[in-house]
Amino acid sequence: MTTARTGTGPGAGPGTEPVAEAVAGAAFGASPTGRVGVARVCRFELVKLVSQWRIRLLVLVCWLAPGLFVAAVAQQDTLPTDTLFGRWMHATGWAGPLVVLGFAGSWALPLLTSVVAGDVFAAEDRLGTWRHLLVAVRSPRRIFAAKALAGAGVLVLLVAGLAVSGAVGGLLAVGNHPLVGLDGHLLSPGDAALRVLLAWLCALAPTLALAGIGLLGSVALGRSPMGLLLPALVALAVQLAQLMPLPVGVRLALPGYAFVSWNGLFTGPAQFGPLLVGVVVSLVWAVAATLLARALFLRRDFTAPAHDGSGRRAVLLGALPLVALLAVSAGVLTPAVGGAGSGIGQQKVQRALATAFAHLYRLQTAELNRPDVGEEELRVSAACDKGSTLVEPEGPGNDWRCTVTWHLPGTEATGTAVYQLDIAPDGRFVADGDGPKEVNGYFLVRTPTGDAPNPLWQFDGDVELLPAPSKG
Repeated sequence: MTTARTGTGPGAGPGTEPVAEAVAGAAFGASPTGRVGVARVCRFELVKLVSQWRIRLLVLVCWLAPGLFVAAVAQQDTLPTDTLFGRWMHATGWAGPLVVLGFAGSWALPLLTSVVAGDVFAAEDRLGTWRHLLVAVRSPRRIFAAKALAGAGVLVLLVAGLAVSGAVGGLLAVGNHPLVGLDGHLLSPGDAALRVLLAWLCALAPTLALAGIGLLGSVALGRSPMGLLLPALVALAVQLAQLMPLPVGVRLALPGYAFVSWNGLFTGPAQFGPLLVGVVVSLVWAVAATLLARALFLRRDFTAPAHDGSGRRAVLLGALPLVALLAVSAGVLTPAVGGAGSGIGQQKVQRALATAFAHLYRLQTAELNRPDVGEEELRVSAACDKGSTLVEPEGPGNDWRCTVTWHLPGTEATGTAVYQLDIAPDGRFVADGDGPKEVNGYFLVRTPTGDAPNPLWQFDGDVELLPAPSKG
């Protein structure tokens, strides 16, 4: 690697370069040997980032906007029922930060990583300040480490703002009440708070993966705006891929799967398998992309003032290794998860629906002030198909039709309820009640204290994509 020349301008003489180095080193508080520690460079880079008006604006928005949004929605009659946990925003303050997390994973966090990590190196190219930075620090390795750590620190601050603001807004507007999980069981306020915290912590992993991709784009593409857009484009491509009926192994190998798999924290028992795989894959992507960015950065010739990226080398050293990582991850995970299927089968759907119905039936019983019935006594079961015996009952789709049956103790009659299921490729489903009216055919139930939302009318659920662990 060739370092920048600092004594080649007009009026530069034999003693100009040492003087410039001494002045620049003093700005960083360099030691007498001229070395500047990573901590001091990182602090300098962090101050540079936070001093930018757009970063300050993002910090302000992330720490205020989610809370205001959650509080405003809590005062409305209509709820974002098409969003996971959106239908429970009137019931508990812990639904708000989860709604914010769903939106952040799809849109906010990819855009934040683009603005922060996607511009951290390209900004020096636009301003032409590499020479001064190299003279002061004298180590491209320390410069890269400081910039990467400063960018990650700002992103952690932004993610923390989204989480805290959403939780505070929900708790102040609605209250610290139990949360209904994705399988219908009630989570105590303390348990809900812990799982909300874990969900946001897990979302840091794919955020760091996008940050690593942003660093790679910022180094490899230089002043090109594509470097700034790269994390958002990759996140959009991953979202589009998640909407397709991919094999489970390929789905788990995508770097953004942890933005989805946190749903498994809100089932009983929690579905830790897909979540752990998604977090590990995201962290591997974060490390791989960051190391690739570092390799490109250390190979750069800083004497070229019009540097616009690495060109063809960016494809060879940047894109191709990440494509290979995706292929290897999918190849390793596919046999581990039981083949190339979607992971959504008839038995899994029936089990998930029956479990959620049993929990929510007890919740409805409590609303109606009827005697409580244990789930074992109810003996809930479900029979599901995809609208026709000619269609194999597996895979995602909005044509699942299920009949739920249950038994009340002390009676011979069997209760039945019909549901239409819309199952997404990631396993999340929406069960829409189709009668009878007194069970799930209307969105309100008449309680002793007045009309209340019917928990059995429409509810969210989750089908675990990984094979169920064997017992015994």
